[in-house]
Amino acid sequence: MTQERTIVEGRQWRSTIAAAQAGDRQALDELVAGWLPLVYNIVGRALNGHADVDDVVQETMLRAVDNLGSLRDPDSFRSWLVAIAMRQIRDRARRKQPDRLDESAAHEATDFAELTVLRLQLEGQRREVAEAVRWLDDEDRQLLSLWWLEVAGELTRRELASAARISRQHAAVRVQRLKERLETARGIVRALDGACPELREVTARWNGRPDSVWRKRLARHIRGCGYCGDARQAVVPAERLLVGIALVPLPVGFTLSLAFGGKTAVAATSVGWSAKVLGALAKPAVAMTAGASIVAGGAYVVTQPPADSPPRAAAPTAASTARPPAPSAPASPTPSPSPSPTRQPDLYGTVVDAVDQAPDPNARPAALPRRPESGITSSGGARTVMQHRGESVTLSGQGYVLVRWQIAPHDRPGGMTMPTWTGLKGKIFHIASGGGRRMDDVIGDGSDRGYVTGMGGPDIGYTVLPDGTQQMWQNEFFYVDGTVTLNVNENGASYGLTVFLSSWDSVTEDVRKGPDQGVIRYGLVRDNGKDTAPVPQYVTRATPADPATVAQRSRV
Repeated sequence: MTQERTIVEGRQWRSTIAAAQAGDRQALDELVAGWLPLVYNIVGRALNGHADVDDVVQETMLRAVDNLGSLRDPDSFRSWLVAIAMRQIRDRARRKQPDRLDESAAHEATDFAELTVLRLQLEGQRREVAEAVRWLDDEDRQLLSLWWLEVAGELTRRELASAARISRQHAAVRVQRLKERLETARGIVRALDGACPELREVTARWNGRPDSVWRKRLARHIRGCGYCGDARQAVVPAERLLVGIALVPLPVGFTLSLAFGGKTAVAATSVGWSAKVLGALAKPAVAMTAGASIVAGGAYVVTQPPADSPPRAAAPTAASTARPPAPSAPASPTPSPSPSPTRQPDLYGTVVDAVDQAPDPNARPAALPRRPESGITSSGGARTVMQHRGESVTLSGQGYVLVRWQIAPHDRPGGMTMPTWTGLKGKIFHIASGGGRRMDDVIGDGSDRGYVTGMGGPDIGYTVLPDGTQQMWQNEFFYVDGTVTLNVNENGASYGLTVFLSSWDSVTEDVRKGPDQGVIRYGLVRDNGKDTAPVPQYVTRATPADPATVAQRSRV
C-alpha cells in the first residue's frame, strides 16, 4: 500500500519538480510548501524539539533548493530530500557533540513529543508512544523519525534504509531493537503516571528531565515492581498505534525564508548563488511566534510579533501570605456572548478573587455542609492526569471533585497561566482546600530537589502567580451541579493537575488532617452550603477559542 502511494505521489509531483528545476517560481513555492511538513516532522522528532530544529529544517530546504538541478529522477525526490534531512541531522550532532546545549536554549525549545500530542490530539496509548520518545537516545530518535513515518505510510522501508545509510536487512535489525527500547520507554511513561509509592521515593531527586541514567534506573525499578510492572490494560504494539497517523502540522509562526534580492532561491541558484550564501542571507528572523501563516508565492512566511514573554520568576514576597486591603468593588464585567438566545442564568456565588491569608496551622476547619451527591461522570475517568497545555476534562452530574496540584519549577519556572473552567451549565462551587499545605508553605531547607516551598526555591526558580490570584493548596475541592470543563493552559511555568472524583466523606477527612497528624496545617472549608458560597476564580459559561482568556474575577 505504501509503495503504491509512493508511485502515485511521484507522478503527481513529477511535473512540479521539472517546472521548479526549469526556474518556475510558483512550482518551487508549491514544492517547498508541499514537502516542508515531512522535513519538519523528521527533524523535529529526531531532535525532539531541540532549539536547533528550525535551523536544521532551514538548512535542509536550502540545500534541496540549491541542488534541485542535480536531481535526475523526479520520482526519487522524496528519498533524496529525506537523505538530505538526515545528513543535516547527523552533521548537527557531530558539530554539537563537544559542546553541551545551553540550558536556557533547552528550556526555550519546543518539546516535539508535547507538540505531537497537542497538534494531533493523541489520547491513551498513542499519547504514551509520543511521550516515550523523550526517553530515547539521539541515535534511536533519528531512526524513530524515519520508522514513525514508515509506519504512518509516509516513507517506504527502502527510503528508510537509504536515509539511514544502511542495508534493508540491517534496517530490519535496527528497527526491531528500536521497538524494544520504545516499549521500555512506554513502560516508564506509564509508571510515572501511576501512583506507586516506591517509585515516588526513587524519583525524589530526579530533575524531571529524561536521560539515559534515569531510564536505566526506572526500567530496573519497573522490572522488580509488582505495581509498576503490572499492565492494567492490554498494551497495543506501537506500529499498530501509529498506522495512518497524520504528520504533525507546522507550528503557527514557523518561519522559512528562501528569498534573496527579490528572486526565489531557484532563480538565485540559476545565476550562481551558492547554498552557503543563501543560508547566510536567508536565516529566519523568527523561529516560533504566535499567529503566522505560510503564504504561497513563497518569499517569506508572514509572522506577527511574538506574544509578551511570561514574567521572570521571582521569590514570593510577604504579600503572598498577607491579607491585602479590602478590594474596591470590581467593575461590571463584560458579558460573555451567549451561544443561544436563552436567558442568562441569575448570578450566584462569590468569587475568591483576592490573595487571602493562610489560616493558622492549628486552626481546625469549620464543618463542611453536605450537598447532594447523585454522581459525577468524567471524560477522563475516575482519575485524570493533565500535564500539558490544551488538555482538558469535562465533568457532569452532581457531586464532589478533587483537583490536585503539582508545581514543577525544576522543569520550568516562571509566570503561570492558570487553569480555567469553561462551558459551565449549572453551578460550580469552590468548597474546600486541603492536602495539608498551601503551595507557598515552607516545606524544607532546599535539599528536596531545590524546593523551599511548593512554588520552588532559589536554586531551581519559583513559579509566580498572576497578580491577585488566590494561592492554591495541594488539594482543591469543588462541587459540581451541572456540566463544566477544566482546561490546562500551561504557558511559562510548568505544572500538572490530577482530577479525581471525590465525595463529602473524602473531603471532610482531608481537611481535618492537621499538624498533629504530620502535615503543615489543617485544611480550609470555604462552603457555607448556600448559593452565596465561593465559585472558582477562573470560570465562565462561555467556551472561548482560547480557554486561557477567561477573566480572573469570574461572575457566573
